[in-house]
Amino acid sequence: MATSPCSSSGVSSSSSSGLGADAGLEIRTRSVEQTLVPLVSQITTLINHKDKPKRSDKTLQAIQRVGQAVNLAVGRFVTVGEAIANENHELKEEMSVACIEARRAGETIAQLTDVASLDHPESDSHITIFTDKTGVVKAARLLLSSVTKVLVLADRIVIKQIITSRNKVLATMEQLEKVSSFQEFVQIFSQFGNEMVEFAHLTGDRQNDLKDEKKKARMAASRAVLEKCTMMLLTASKTCLRHPDCESARINKDGVFHRMRLALEQVIEIVTDSRPNGENEMAPISIYSGIKEFKNKVEGLRENLYFLSKENLSTMLEVILEHTEDFTDSAYTSHEHREHILELSKQAKMELEQLVSVWMQAQNQKAKDLMEDLEVAILKMCQCMNELKREVHNAATSLAADLLKYHTDHMVLKALKITGVEGNLEAVAEYTCKLSEQKEQLVEMCRLLRHVSGTEPLEITCIHAEDTFQVTGPQIISAAETLALHPSSKIAKENLEVFCEAWESQLSDMSLLLREINDVFEGRRGEKRVYLSLPRPGKHNANLKAIKPVKLDTEEQAKIAKLGLELHLLTSDVDSETEKWEDQENEIVQHGQGMSSMAYSMYLFTRGEGLLKTTQDLFHQAEIFATEGTKLASALHALSDQVRDDDKPLLLLEAEKLISMCKQLQATAKASAQGKSATFTKVDACILKTRNVMTLLCQLLPLCCKLQRKNKAGNGCLKPAPPWKEDRIRTGTNARTPERRAETFGIKSLENHVTNMTFLESK
Repeated sequence: MATSPCSSSGVSSSSSSGLGADAGLEIRTRSVEQTLVPLVSQITTLINHKDKPKRSDKTLQAIQRVGQAVNLAVGRFVTVGEAIANENHELKEEMSVACIEARRAGETIAQLTDVASLDHPESDSHITIFTDKTGVVKAARLLLSSVTKVLVLADRIVIKQIITSRNKVLATMEQLEKVSSFQEFVQIFSQFGNEMVEFAHLTGDRQNDLKDEKKKARMAASRAVLEKCTMMLLTASKTCLRHPDCESARINKDGVFHRMRLALEQVIEIVTDSRPNGENEMAPISIYSGIKEFKNKVEGLRENLYFLSKENLSTMLEVILEHTEDFTDSAYTSHEHREHILELSKQAKMELEQLVSVWMQAQNQKAKDLMEDLEVAILKMCQCMNELKREVHNAATSLAADLLKYHTDHMVLKALKITGVEGNLEAVAEYTCKLSEQKEQLVEMCRLLRHVSGTEPLEITCIHAEDTFQVTGPQIISAAETLALHPSSKIAKENLEVFCEAWESQLSDMSLLLREINDVFEGRRGEKRVYLSLPRPGKHNANLKAIKPVKLDTEEQAKIAKLGLELHLLTSDVDSETEKWEDQENEIVQHGQGMSSMAYSMYLFTRGEGLLKTTQDLFHQAEIFATEGTKLASALHALSDQVRDDDKPLLLLEAEKLISMCKQLQATAKASAQGKSATFTKVDACILKTRNVMTLLCQLLPLCCKLQRKNKAGNGCLKPAPPWKEDRIRTGTNARTPERRAETFGIKSLENHVTNMTFLESK
């Protein structure tokens, strides 16, 4: 696709002072916005002063200082802009003009705020300033406009770099598709890996810079595809080279190349803001967004009885109820949920009829009692929609929770690997059918979750997950068929492993996504319980005064991102386990929830977010976390006194394990670390040890819950198995492993692919 970077970034900005840049420019990145904010603030200060007719000498001097500061800042800014212009000849003319305009406007502001040049009228101790009332406003507008143009032009250069990088990747991919020897492939893939690393850096920076959360989510999804597909491309290509006449190997490889091209194309669409397929849809794409818009319209009747027609309102409800058919028609929705959704849909139609009737009467008469009836009808309508929203949420999330729990042992994948190595084509065919069924279940789960995701970024994540299952399923099948045809092929076996890992990774990601969707529904989005245990300045931290806090840079944060994501997933698992306890005031539950909250704040640190701002904050949090773990161990000892003798040894063993792990974490957190490298190593160790404690906690909580119920002679009741569980493969059981593969587009993993290329020649 021929894409111009020129259309992708601009500025549309205005302040309370009426200052605005060109209407055709729109700020789309945080870096442009943050560069403009202090400038707008300084200029606003000047503009606000002009409204008062008299000023003292002290105020005049302050104004002069601000004017001079603006001029100096603009001068430095323009110098950088001119240097950029000299390095990029195609933008030199535009950039030079914008720089000249900015410099001129800055000098004008400095002149207009120069006390010595002002006309001082004869009066008291106060003087009148800004005899040219429009001069500063005009200069300020010109300054903002020209500075913005410089920033936008600089941003176009960044976009051009991304497009150029994409083009290099595409060109090398074409070479990779055509190679016929291992030696040539190794050489070209090494180049491809370096180009992908460069592309990852550029797009990662761009993703973090985007203001639009929807675009950010789309970018993250595309980059995740590229990262996973890079390893797939490696093994799929090797398999094709090893078995050039194998049709399933060729299909497998072609699928990877096709998916990578689509992901690269989407990145460029986001970066250049091009929308070939029309991104903005008139109708709501999910039940949540439809209900939200519908309720807003209904509640708007309180203020204005005439702002929409009854036909519009009826159409909106019809669209929502059409979407609920995705639930009622689904084979995986339980009978109970289906019946409730149908009942609420019928009730919603009745409530709307009643609302419209009262609404029409109120338009004609406007009597006080009619307005009261209208208020009641509005409340009943909104309550019905809230109940419908809750019902579809429960239907989607309960299905997702059951499916994810059921598929956590990956039995079909294991069976495919075993039968593939055995060369058992018949068995492979049988298990590929089962995988196809599993894929349909998971795709349906993603579609239903999208309706209840609650935010556009989460909707996009659901769509990405659906696409991943849809594409990866057939790729696993083709990889398994290749292995079955060549059972002694090490590379075919490795290739199947890579695709299976991608499937497992997506399942792990779904657990995290489900938790986030529930957080949004419960109003916890972005406000998960964060343990407030940071040392206050001047309090409780006398021993920390000599320690200089260190902040991790972008590269270091990227390195601990994977550990952080594993920690995040474990906090979700712990929270799920604590919610199963009937007694939420139980000491074990309380300590578990506290530790989960602290681990979550440490996860936020790995993202550069949350209350833990420096490494010292993190180390302090780790100490508190370890202390909380020791308290939990004491609670476990107390529980051991209440359980039967045959259960006691296991519980005490786990308690001792926890104590040992917490002591190790505490020692690590307290150990001194001098220098940036040592500090980062300590950060890595603290998060790793915290993850290990959380993994143990995930095993402890269900054990304690079981013993607690056993102790009370309670039996609990099991839900009947859903219909999709009937065909379960009975090849053994496998405990849930904490090894998670929920990765973002990791630079480190790509660099590893490149440095480890030599092993190709031995296969």
